[in-house]
Amino acid sequence: MSTAERQALTLAARWRPAPLLVFSALLHAVALLGLWWRPDSWPVWLLVIVADHLLLMAVSLWPRSSWLGPNVRRLSAAAAARGEVAITIDDGPDPEVTPQVLDLLARASARATFFCVGEQALRHPELCRRLVAEGHEVENHGQRHPTLASLMGPGGWRREVAQGADTLQSLTGRRPVYYRAVAGLRNPFLDPVLHRLGLQLASWTRRGFDTRTREPSRVLQRLLKGLQAGDVLLLHDGHAARTADGQPVIVAVLPALIEALRARGLRPVTLGEARRQV
Repeated sequence: MSTAERQALTLAARWRPAPLLVFSALLHAVALLGLWWRPDSWPVWLLVIVADHLLLMAVSLWPRSSWLGPNVRRLSAAAAARGEVAITIDDGPDPEVTPQVLDLLARASARATFFCVGEQALRHPELCRRLVAEGHEVENHGQRHPTLASLMGPGGWRREVAQGADTLQSLTGRRPVYYRAVAGLRNPFLDPVLHRLGLQLASWTRRGFDTRTREPSRVLQRLLKGLQAGDVLLLHDGHAARTADGQPVIVAVLPALIEALRARGLRPVTLGEARRQV
């Protein structure tokens, strides 16, 4: 089944809220009924609603959570059985860092999934086209990458995600399949927007914190500690931290990471490649 066909089926299916959202809605309804029946009980119901909102907020701050809706956190069991892992790279394309990353991947004959920001892609369309030409995948990291995206309402999510998808499709000729939220943070309004646009939320199993850690050895250690087949690794070509001598951390880490993966019998693939193989 092609990507377009799969997205058409997604759009045709009715969106179903996650159980936690259903519970939250019912809780609000019960609270309203309780206030109508016993107005003097408002302090109790206020505490209940505050607790519910705190729970929703905590879940929103957990990037790997699926309590607010489906979340691709790792590769399928079939991909894991084949010894596959996915290297995903966020926040680009960057005119200085991304070409270096592509050169490293080419020398290693490895492919990665790049979650690109629409505005960055418009500034450097040639890099997006190079990503696709060299066998990598370009997925959606939003149009503007707003720091406070997790506070947006339905309209804000719709504009950010849809514009990002439209921009990347116009540059690469391929509609994104996945969306990754900024820092993995979101709120209950995102899932219905993704469903309507035929996109899947994607997070990760391991991250190196390479936007703020300047020591490549520490980033590599975080990525490899407990590494298993089926893991999804997170690095950054945009907003990359720099080593003491000014080298982007991802550039320092990537060769050693790929070598370590292969030494463990693991093969880096794109998210789409892992999904398509039977």
